[in-house]
Amino acid sequence: MDVILTQDVKSLGKKGEKVSVSDGYARNFLMPKGLAKQANAQALSELKDREASQAFRKAEDLKNAKEAAAKMDGRNITVTARAGANGKLFGAVTAKELAEALKQQFGVTVDKRKITLSDIKTFGTYPFEVKLHSEVTAKMTVTVGE
Repeated sequence: MDVILTQDVKSLGKKGEKVSVSDGYARNFLMPKGLAKQANAQALSELKDREASQAFRKAEDLKNAKEAAAKMDGRNITVTARAGANGKLFGAVTAKELAEALKQQFGVTVDKRKITLSDIKTFGTYPFEVKLHSEVTAKMTVTVGE
């Protein structure tokens, strides 16, 4: 019997996959527990629609990431920080501060975990990367000053 999984089932498949199982396993275990539903014409149509919408969403996300990267790639942002007499900062410039600066200067919201940078503890210019998508990365620089 062909069924469509409604949840991940160990050693059988992932949610949304169409799999063939024995009739007894489907009727006595998978369907009563809500782990699968019978693969009839309506269910297969819903599965195709869901896959098409996911593909469209992924393509749209990639397009938006490429547009944001084109706007940001190679650009410089400025961050102000307080420092002692010798130019050493009180603390460090963090990815959270860079994410806020990106939002203010470019209007792009970026999760701080997507920003890769080295420790910034003195004034100067430092390179960093913003991973906007699994396939799109923008390389930028930050200038730290008073």
